[in-house]
Amino acid sequence: MSIIEERRTEIRAEDNTYQIVVATRTDADRAEPTPRVMITLEAGGPGGEPVAEGSLDLDVAVAATVAELVADELLSATGAGRGPRRRSAGRPAQQGRPWSEESDAELESRWIAGESVAQLAAYFERTPGGIRARLPRVGCDPENPGCYLPVPPSRRTDLDGGEQG
Repeated sequence: MSIIEERRTEIRAEDNTYQIVVATRTDADRAEPTPRVMITLEAGGPGGEPVAEGSLDLDVAVAATVAELVADELLSATGAGRGPRRRSAGRPAQQGRPWSEESDAELESRWIAGESVAQLAAYFERTPGGIRARLPRVGCDPENPGCYLPVPPSRRTDLDGGEQG
C-alpha cells in the first residue's frame, strides 16, 4: 500500500474532541491499482472516554455517494436535519445541473433536426421531463417536434420592419 495524501483534523465541539484522518492511497500490489480512501474517526468526551470510533475503506469512485448517504442517515436518525433524499438508481448524470449556452444551442439544433425527446434525453443525460421543460427556453415547441414556438402577435414586426403597437 502506498499513501498518496493524508489529512488530519481535530475539532472541539461542546465537550467532545473529534479527530478525523482521511488518507487517499492506491493498492500498488494489485494487478490493476485502485484508488482508495481510508477514513478514521475517533472522538473523546470531556474525561477522554470514547464517544465515537470507526473507519471506512472506500473505492474513490463511491466516496462522495457514501459521504452523502452517511450524512443523510445520521441527520435523519438524530432528527437533526433533512430526511433521506429519494434517488433512483438510474438517475441521469446531468439531471439537475445547469445548462450551458453550448448545450442550449445544441438542444435547439437537434430538436429542429427532428430528434425525439427520448433521443435528446439519452444524448444530454437528462430526463425526458427536463428536456421538455428546457425546449421552450431555447425557443422550441415541445408539443411539435422539429418546430419553433410561434411568435406571439405582440412580438411580431410588420413588413416595414417596425414594431406593431
